[in-house]
Amino acid sequence: MLDKIKTACSEGRIQWRRHALERMMERGISRECVNAVLMHGEVVASYQDDSPFPSLLIDGRLEDDVLHVVVAFDGIESCCYVVTAYRPDLEHFENDLKTRRKS
Repeated sequence: MLDKIKTACSEGRIQWRRHALERMMERGISRECVNAVLMHGEVVASYQDDSPFPSLLIDGRLEDDVLHVVVAFDGIESCCYVVTAYRPDLEHFENDLKTRRKS
């Protein structure tokens, strides 16, 4: 699915959910940074049962910043939807900032 997301992003078939844009603005995360994560990041979790579309959690390392982006993919329309973006923290993730801490 990541290859399809990369293709959709490179062809401009990306939708920005209102929630994502609001959170990105609050967190000082630009669309350019999110695009970079989508194009070059690593999948750290897959949520195939998400509704209405399956989604991925993608980890991206950008210079001195680490971002996580949750993106859903509509296979019928070949379009991706940015759900949210955030900077992972040690309260919720292990030292690698990829592995969720156990509750």
